[in-house]
Amino acid sequence: MPSVERFPISFKTQFSGSHFRHIVLGIHSGGRFGALGISRRQDLMFKPLEYRTLADLLQDFQAAYQGYWHTLRKVKIGQYVSHDPHSVEQIEWKHSVLDVDKLSKEELRKELERHTRDMRLKIGKPASLSPTKDRRKDMGSPLRNPGSPMRRSNRSERRLSGEKKAVEAKATGDMNGYQIRV
Repeated sequence: MPSVERFPISFKTQFSGSHFRHIVLGIHSGGRFGALGISRRQDLMFKPLEYRTLADLLQDFQAAYQGYWHTLRKVKIGQYVSHDPHSVEQIEWKHSVLDVDKLSKEELRKELERHTRDMRLKIGKPASLSPTKDRRKDMGSPLRNPGSPMRRSNRSERRLSGEKKAVEAKATGDMNGYQIRV
């Protein structure tokens, strides 16, 4: 369903001195927000696509947590998740981290509006092609270190073992047993 955008929402609450974490899948479609999740509490999982803003959705979650004597401490909201089933893009779990205790209601609403704008801007831009589509057939995995033995290279690029040690010493800044790292 490409018309439905999905993004993670993570909550941190406090009850009786203990902290609890809960994550749901936020959804956005047709200008409305909602959520899908798993919980023993009916009002902490499914939220229909009826909330005009992300702030309205989170206020509903906050009210539900208060109904169970939980105090909402933090909310982490990620970016939209790719619809490409072959994508190797990392899921951005924490694009916005909101400390609910330290923000007024108006500040929280402004931060959520800013996050919503950021997400909309990401929709307009095509995601970069995944490395699996970009790379040539004869290259190794994009996740594999270039110096890995599995990486194929031309014989002309190979160095003798003595040369390799000298080049590595220069690259790491190894001077008489000391390493200089920048």
